[in-house]
Amino acid sequence: MAGDSRVQMDQDMEIGVTPREVKKLPKHLREAQISTERTHLIAEPAKKVRQRYVQKDGKCNVHHGNVQETYRYLSDLFTTLVDLRWRFSFLIFTLVYVVNWLFFGLLWWLIALIRGDLLHADEEGWTPCVENLNSFVSAFLFSIETETTIGYGYRVITEKCPEGIVLLLVQAILGSIVNAMMVGCMFVKISQPKNRAETLMFSHKAVISVRDNKLCLMFRVGDLRNSHIVEASIRAKLIRSQQTKEGEFIPLNQTDINIGFDTGDDRLFLVSPLIISHEINEKSPFWEMSQAQIEKEEFEIVVILEGMVEATGMTCQARSSYLDTEVLWGYRFTPVLSLEKGFYEVDYNSFHDIYETNTPSCSAKELAASLREGQLFSQLSPLTPDTKNLPLNPLSSPQLLSEPQNKKEEGEGEEGERGETNGSAATFGNQP
Repeated sequence: MAGDSRVQMDQDMEIGVTPREVKKLPKHLREAQISTERTHLIAEPAKKVRQRYVQKDGKCNVHHGNVQETYRYLSDLFTTLVDLRWRFSFLIFTLVYVVNWLFFGLLWWLIALIRGDLLHADEEGWTPCVENLNSFVSAFLFSIETETTIGYGYRVITEKCPEGIVLLLVQAILGSIVNAMMVGCMFVKISQPKNRAETLMFSHKAVISVRDNKLCLMFRVGDLRNSHIVEASIRAKLIRSQQTKEGEFIPLNQTDINIGFDTGDDRLFLVSPLIISHEINEKSPFWEMSQAQIEKEEFEIVVILEGMVEATGMTCQARSSYLDTEVLWGYRFTPVLSLEKGFYEVDYNSFHDIYETNTPSCSAKELAASLREGQLFSQLSPLTPDTKNLPLNPLSSPQLLSEPQNKKEEGEGEEGERGETNGSAATFGNQP
């Protein structure tokens, strides 16, 4: 029994299984991972954590530093105010109005002080510029009433104060401008089209699998609202570093990924979730990448969905991205659309679900070459009766092409008619 336990312990250590006696060790020793040379050989090197260019929620992870010409922000003050964060927007909104009221309140108080209304306010027969204005606080309240057109009726300007009438006109005009600018900024900020993009969904993963004998890169998009995105269009960019033939290094180079621009498939009728497909062909940047090569590459795919909001007519844009670790080879998306009584129902619980499917691990270029060889052999098969019952598998086409040659060698001594057939097949196979 002791020998069997010793043998079992040696086997556990050999395959990397922690023996039972380790549980008796202290906690800090039990949790420590003691790596051996065998585990170093078996374990794959983990990819380092990469920085995203575009976040999953669409925010671009780029900060502008060392900007010298900051005056350009003030030249477009309205857009600068709209782009501010909400806490700064509320702060500026409040400060603009308070400072404006205080400024004009100070002017009303100065007019009353210069005219002597503050000293002779209680005298009978004295006509002040503004009735019942006897302090700075009352001047401040009168400024608020004037600009907001509240009009309580207690303080009122008299007709024997021309300077007050001029100041009233100036405050009314400037107050309208301030109201238009600040209220406009708040309205645009509240109704920004990018808030509409919050209800546009992108799948968490992108997948690569075979569609119609062609490798395709796919991801899914959907809209949660009943009001649709008008003239919706989608495009994709491949972001990765590149070094030119001249030795120039281009960080974060952008390469266009065709997802139907030439066929019009990039124009979406986004009523139900759609699977966007990119055919990996000769013009695709993934044309010569196999599954093993893609797992070693470092790239990011940025997808951009644009369209007009049906309710407001404003253009909105939704963005998302997929890192190389989020592109899965050999998977497809689970269907989410089902037919009910009188309508179609979308199950958004399965929106991000995928399932594994049989997919060749070779590159799209190699797969296309195998398919071409398989099509060529299908043309030769009627000329060779012995091979008409063989299965046509594109991935095993080299083996299929070798079998007729073997049969030809075996049948070299047969009748001349068969020899003519083999000769014509060989002649056809040599044609380009």
